[in-house]
Amino acid sequence: MTFQRTIWILFLLAAALSLYVALSIVRPYRGFSPEAFVNLRRGAGSFEIAAQLENAGVLRSQWPFLLLRLLRPGSVLKAGEYRFNRPLSPLDVYRKIARGEVFYYTLTVPEGYSMWEIADAVARTGVISREAFLLEARRGERVADLAPGAKTLEGFLFPDTYRLTRRTTAEELVGQMLKRFREVARQLPQVPQLLEAVVLASLVEKETPAAAERPLVASVFRNRLRVGMPLQSDPTVIYALELAGRYRGEIFKDDLAIQSPYNTYEHPGLPPGPIANPGRASLQAAISPAETNYFYFVADNKGGHVFSADLERHSRAVAGYRRANGKNGAHPAAGVDKNARRR
Repeated sequence: MTFQRTIWILFLLAAALSLYVALSIVRPYRGFSPEAFVNLRRGAGSFEIAAQLENAGVLRSQWPFLLLRLLRPGSVLKAGEYRFNRPLSPLDVYRKIARGEVFYYTLTVPEGYSMWEIADAVARTGVISREAFLLEARRGERVADLAPGAKTLEGFLFPDTYRLTRRTTAEELVGQMLKRFREVARQLPQVPQLLEAVVLASLVEKETPAAAERPLVASVFRNRLRVGMPLQSDPTVIYALELAGRYRGEIFKDDLAIQSPYNTYEHPGLPPGPIANPGRASLQAAISPAETNYFYFVADNKGGHVFSADLERHSRAVAGYRRANGKNGAHPAAGVDKNARRR
């Protein structure tokens, strides 16, 4: 064999090897199962990660992944749980982990949700059961520094968007929500009685979806509290009905007589605790309400409310509401859909 021929053969072998390596790096693994989850612990080394990926069926073998690690020493492989739901090449797998594309469920908690509604939303993620969340939400001692004597965490489960992994526990999720509440509370004007402000904010949140109206609604309640006038807030009646398992999706006139400390038609002052979990705007409104002489408000059939300083004007507004809705003298809230009033 001539020297030139030997060189040519070596060149072909090198080219074939390079092609094999390149294909091994960029070709998806055809033996991949429909779905695999791989949880990479913090501080795991390259060999440990490669072994996990191979054992999970994400990679056919470890060496292409380890070669990529050798060729890219500056990249950081990030800890977390990764979901693989289609065949990927070792290069794609490496990039996914280097970018930190950790798998998580998104939980969105709207403003004004009660802890039961949040529990339902949590259960829909399939990560935490409704019962487990409610068990944690009833641990009022977790806000003992903010609200001494709180029976539950109602009012302090801050509405926001949260990320859950498959291993997130109810305790951890509630901890995230309380942490978010504390962050927001620190940014608001400080008040001596935070629980009172949260209770009022929860009423404001349930009464109106309009940001511009919230300081006005808060002013109505503050004015009534100042003169000892019952708040007569329909959402507190709904909350009382829900506690008793008697809510029918609407509020009717006879519901206003329900015996409950949350019924602000029957009991003066604020209810004994929040009736929902308010957002920042409602908390701000409760802490700094508008300066008004309003004592009444009623829905205006346009998504807002008519505010009145005296009973005469309020009675005219109520009559207009009844005419528009064909209530024939029924309670103004009767027949109003829960979602339409955000209750």
